[in-house]
Amino acid sequence: MKLTNLTGAIEIGANCYLLEAAGKRLLLDTGYHPKREGTEGLPRFELVKDGTVDAILMSHAHQDHIGSLPVAMRRHPDAPVLMTEATRNIGETMLHNSVNVMLAEKNEHDTPGYPLFTHREIDGGMRRWKTLPLHTRFDLAGERVSPTENCPFTMEFFDAGHILGSVGTVIRAEGKTIFYSGDVQFTDQNISRAATFPDFADEPCDVMIMESTRGDSPSPAGFTREGEMDRLAADIRRVFERGGCVLVPLFALGKTQEFLAMVHALRRAGKLPNCPIYIGGLGAKLTEAYDKLASRTPRQVPDLCLMDDLAPFVIGGANAHEIQVRPRRIFALSSGMMMEKTLSNTVARKFFSQPENAIFFIGYADPESPAGKLRAAKTGDIISLAPEHAPEPIQCEVGTFTFSAHAARETIVDYIKKVKPKKLILVHGDPGAIGWLTGTIRAELPGTEIVLPIPGASFEL
Repeated sequence: MKLTNLTGAIEIGANCYLLEAAGKRLLLDTGYHPKREGTEGLPRFELVKDGTVDAILMSHAHQDHIGSLPVAMRRHPDAPVLMTEATRNIGETMLHNSVNVMLAEKNEHDTPGYPLFTHREIDGGMRRWKTLPLHTRFDLAGERVSPTENCPFTMEFFDAGHILGSVGTVIRAEGKTIFYSGDVQFTDQNISRAATFPDFADEPCDVMIMESTRGDSPSPAGFTREGEMDRLAADIRRVFERGGCVLVPLFALGKTQEFLAMVHALRRAGKLPNCPIYIGGLGAKLTEAYDKLASRTPRQVPDLCLMDDLAPFVIGGANAHEIQVRPRRIFALSSGMMMEKTLSNTVARKFFSQPENAIFFIGYADPESPAGKLRAAKTGDIISLAPEHAPEPIQCEVGTFTFSAHAARETIVDYIKKVKPKKLILVHGDPGAIGWLTGTIRAELPGTEIVLPIPGASFEL
């Protein structure tokens, strides 16, 4: 039994791992690195001989987990792809959007290797996508298996609470039990419920592969999501009262839908007034996918249909420069990193010179991204969001709020302590995050072996 780390580095990048057990090979996720271009953003697929993978498992549809799926499928043409129904619906939209982005980059910068795959390849490959429900055992072909059957390699999905369709997976092979967390949130959000991971009370967990994203981010004393929502509502009201409007840069998948649900809840509680809300085209497509699955997926408010109940206005990149920044409006626009030529980047420039307006960040932003640089700036600092954007002083308000879809490090430790895995493999985190979790778990569970997988290396489980 062996695991190979196919990611490029110890960081949050192109997540991909090869599990070998019972004579079979399973790819866990096929991500694409969010800060690289062309073939440099791919996992180390060359370490796995083409045509030797028996199945590909998708934990969820964020780009750093699904973004290179068509490339992996091309290299392993007989491998079925196993996922939830929600990941199928969302993943289709995300991958087609990737093709559009790659074609634009190819036309403008002649990026080598782009596009890595085509719209036709996505549509044809979806015939191999197999959807499985939660709490049901299935084999590498995606066929359901009874717990009493003697199947040498089975999997079972459990809701991960991260975004719609996200799962942790129990893998049983060679008489051993492996748990792959994917990305997880152990706390209720506005749409997604907290993860319902197994406690392994009736069987030992031999190996746990756990994400480490927020390992270097301690939770503030007394922090609650409800309290943070109240703080956000109060600040939006304050901006509106002085005649301003609010820009919220966020990710199209997950954050847009959670923010809309948050606004809906605050309105119903009388904490936010009705006001026009604007979202981008990709955010709207993904929100429609959330609404379509409203009655068929675990969620806080099963009958909430965001596009109907909030009726957001949808704007596209082509008319971003024409957007009028008027008082008492909310612009919830991607990307969360405010990368060059995205809606949030373009619209933000209209805010800089207007002190009555505000830009509020509600999630993570890479420190080197335009969003990260803006978050770190102070009023009066001079900043540029893109090469064609002349540097100018920030006169608008800038605020930050915490609504992460990743588990707080304290809740990750609590889960690991409950399960007491024999071996813990920490992935999907920067060195500082993994380092904190390593030190904490070693102190709390001295009997658990901790492994930090070297990128590109294989090791015995």
